[in-house]
Amino acid sequence: MISWRKIPKHLLFKAINVWPPFLGAGIRLTKLDPDFRFIRVEMPLTKLNTNYVGVHFGGSLYSMTDPWYMLMLIEILGRDYVVWDKAANIRFRKPGKGRVWAEFAISDELVESIKADVALRGKTERVLPILIMNSEGQTIAEVDKTLWIAHKRD
Repeated sequence: MISWRKIPKHLLFKAINVWPPFLGAGIRLTKLDPDFRFIRVEMPLTKLNTNYVGVHFGGSLYSMTDPWYMLMLIEILGRDYVVWDKAANIRFRKPGKGRVWAEFAISDELVESIKADVALRGKTERVLPILIMNSEGQTIAEVDKTLWIAHKRD
């Protein structure tokens, strides 16, 4: 089992791109800000991620969005917090053909809001939206990721 936290941050970019679930689907991390505030992933249409009718397999589209917000918040909030993916919802808008991409951004305002809610209630949930876009800039799918965040107790 891979312990992502034990991988030096300068090697994380390379490690994620050869992680078997992403490697097989052709998912590539193409941008990772050093402060984990912004990530971009891309996926070309290949024989390994094509469905029966010749477009992107829905599971691969979801997979390209799965870990990012959780990973980002774990790194941004630090070891005093626990962050878990709780739920996800995906809505397909149009067939995915060719290269598709998604971007993930965490603002200072979101981080401060999370910290304030956790300080007040001990935990919080956030629903963070993701758009999966095609090379023409059209939305092919919308994903809502629900994250559960709490203060780590001794």
